[in-house]
Amino acid sequence: MSDEIVTKALLRFVSVPGLDRPAALITLDNGLDHTKPNTFGAGGLASLDAALTEAFAAAPSFVAVTGKPFIFSVGADVTAMGKGGDPLEAARRGHEVFGRLRTSSVPTFAFVNGAAMGGGLELSLHCHYRTLSTGAAALALPEVSLGLVPGWGGTQLLPRLIGIMGAAQVIVQNPLMQNKMLKPKDAHELGISDALFEPADFVERSLEWAASVVRGETAVSRNEADTSMWDGVIAFARQTLDQRLHGAVPAAYRALDLLALAKDAPFEEGAKAEQQAIADLIRTPELRNGLYAFDLVQRRAKRPVGAPSSALARPVTKVGIVGAGLMASQLALLFARRLEVPVVLTDLDQTRVDKGVAYVLAEIEKSVQKGRLSEGKAAKLRGLVSGSVDKSAFADADFVIEAVFENLDVKKQVWAELEKIVREDCVLATNTSSLSVTAMAAELAHPERVVGFHFFNPVAVLPLLEIVRGTRTDDATLATAFAVGKALKKSSVLVKDAPAFVVNRLLTRFQGEVFRAIDAGTPVEVADSAFDPLGLPMRPLALLQLVGPAVGLHVAETLHEAFPDRFGVSANLARIVAEGKTGFYDADGAIDPDVVALLQVGDAPLTGEELLRNGLEAMAQEIRLMLDEGVVAEAKDIDLCLILGAGWPFHLGGITPYLDQKGYSTFH
Repeated sequence: MSDEIVTKALLRFVSVPGLDRPAALITLDNGLDHTKPNTFGAGGLASLDAALTEAFAAAPSFVAVTGKPFIFSVGADVTAMGKGGDPLEAARRGHEVFGRLRTSSVPTFAFVNGAAMGGGLELSLHCHYRTLSTGAAALALPEVSLGLVPGWGGTQLLPRLIGIMGAAQVIVQNPLMQNKMLKPKDAHELGISDALFEPADFVERSLEWAASVVRGETAVSRNEADTSMWDGVIAFARQTLDQRLHGAVPAAYRALDLLALAKDAPFEEGAKAEQQAIADLIRTPELRNGLYAFDLVQRRAKRPVGAPSSALARPVTKVGIVGAGLMASQLALLFARRLEVPVVLTDLDQTRVDKGVAYVLAEIEKSVQKGRLSEGKAAKLRGLVSGSVDKSAFADADFVIEAVFENLDVKKQVWAELEKIVREDCVLATNTSSLSVTAMAAELAHPERVVGFHFFNPVAVLPLLEIVRGTRTDDATLATAFAVGKALKKSSVLVKDAPAFVVNRLLTRFQGEVFRAIDAGTPVEVADSAFDPLGLPMRPLALLQLVGPAVGLHVAETLHEAFPDRFGVSANLARIVAEGKTGFYDADGAIDPDVVALLQVGDAPLTGEELLRNGLEAMAQEIRLMLDEGVVAEAKDIDLCLILGAGWPFHLGGITPYLDQKGYSTFH
């Protein structure tokens, strides 16, 4: 592409003690800082090709490829995908250039010093050996999440290196789990790297290690890939995809075909199959949708629309958490780990406080046992978390968040008590999922410092944070909330103070159609499976089980009060809550006949197709109303909220372009 930001392959020769000849070190660098990662387009591949030609011509002791600070390479330039050119030729060219590292008679090394995704990780797989920095922030083959497959050798090289189970996890499973990244330690344990070094002197240590390999002093041993389970793993993965996606993500199935081929086929045959897969997939709607979703997550999520200047944000040196239940304890762990400031929990009695603190300490210990935290870091975190039954512990806090029972009167009482204790500039944040932030702050002397700070469960997994501006929330409070959200490594979206905000409002409207159908007599199994063609991360009744029927009922009641013409309250859902049921599924994951027996239903059942249509029409209507109300700045923010907060699949793009494509409404 003519507008390609070319990642240059900068070659230099370095002397390494103990070797007669210099080593060739190639550094990938697009000339920009770490916020603009190295990518490969036609120009970048040509530069690497030329650097390899020059390096090999000098007959070095070895050739190594590394990246600019914090970044190895994130692979092909996704912004150029589908904009023209021959995708088959682009795939072939990548194989050709990277293959020179694999087939070289001179030892080749990848010094993976930072983020390595897609083609960047594939480049490293073509090298004979790999070192990995413990500071590498992102390691993945995310192509399936975009509607593609790894096309520069990943599907053939990775399973032969680490085995089929690990390869299926990295290539298929992780991309479909909110594009899960590998941590360096996990990647090393899988066998992706041969040596793990700290970032401070990573290149120097890698050069020394490579020299010891070349001299024969360090032997690199790898387990030969076990092929006895290969076919069984592929079959199980297909079955899992069928159950979860129902054929909705062609790229995932194509990736499994390629992984199956890697068992016995020569590399060249697998490479040609990869290239053809790229050519077939690159012009599909799934890729277009995936790129739209990728752009939202990578760009819009990092620059929240409507956020005040960060210069207005106040420093946060201590955090208070009202409540010590599961949600509050999860928040305490997150704040301690990310902000590394004192965090204190309070609750009504010492038993609850002790239980909340014990949860945090146990989670820290689990991280130590799994090797994710050093004992020194764990000791520091333990020292940051404390509990008290006396709210005066919040007197010097800069940021206090409540996670108490979802009742407006209860929350108003909490803030009324706290306002007498905390400083006037202390931010008061509520984790409410549906209640009015404005109403919550109405009777306070300083309502301007109250802000909605809505996390999604599980807190450690889902990246979305809905930041809700009340009618009187001031810019300093809002800026502080966004700064804290960023420090917590969450993707924050500014939301108007409207009932249930974005995600819960849309999911409740969606669930309302499901319950309306069940109440009308639609068999539970039909209602639950009606949305399978979308390939959503979970079925509607599984989502209800996750959040809990009582929470679902509460949100439905809140929205019914606000919008009685569109949001109903199912008598059957109320009945399930009254009976203390946890949902429709039994312990084995099947529909529980005892729960079904509680239902009182009509005689007007819907087909699955009718329910699907009704659900999408309801979502389209609600989104239009939300945009008209100014709940968010643009339709893109609704798309981003559902992707990050509800797992709306990448292959569908955002919900608004999907509804556009299906003719339910026009948002773009």
